[in-house]
Amino acid sequence: MDAELVQEMVKSGATALAGLMAKAAWGQASSRVARMFGRGERDEEATAELEVIRAEVLEAGDNQEVLADQTAALRNRLRALFRENPDAIDELRDILGEFSPQETTRIGTIHNEVSKSTIRGNVIQTGTGNARF
Repeated sequence: MDAELVQEMVKSGATALAGLMAKAAWGQASSRVARMFGRGERDEEATAELEVIRAEVLEAGDNQEVLADQTAALRNRLRALFRENPDAIDELRDILGEFSPQETTRIGTIHNEVSKSTIRGNVIQTGTGNARF
């Protein structure tokens, strides 16, 4: 697995999970996240650890330092999980896609092409879809 992809999923996945913990959807997502971390063998232990992190996230409110600490804890857990089980990246993507679709990281190939024009200066592409020039 591409190391850059893994690192991006560690970073964005931890941030998305911390955000999800502060939402009502966590009640539905938490068992799936715990199964992902527990791998079916340590689900109860994973649930307890995630609830400790969630309690800190909820208590933090706007305290960015505490939120950063808990996000770092999730990053460390994800890094270890992905090292042990690379398929967990897809599992995390599925969970986030279902419970936090606006925060789901979609990593793929981006190909930009500008033709039949003379362009001087910067070209900025935004949005999705097929733009025609």
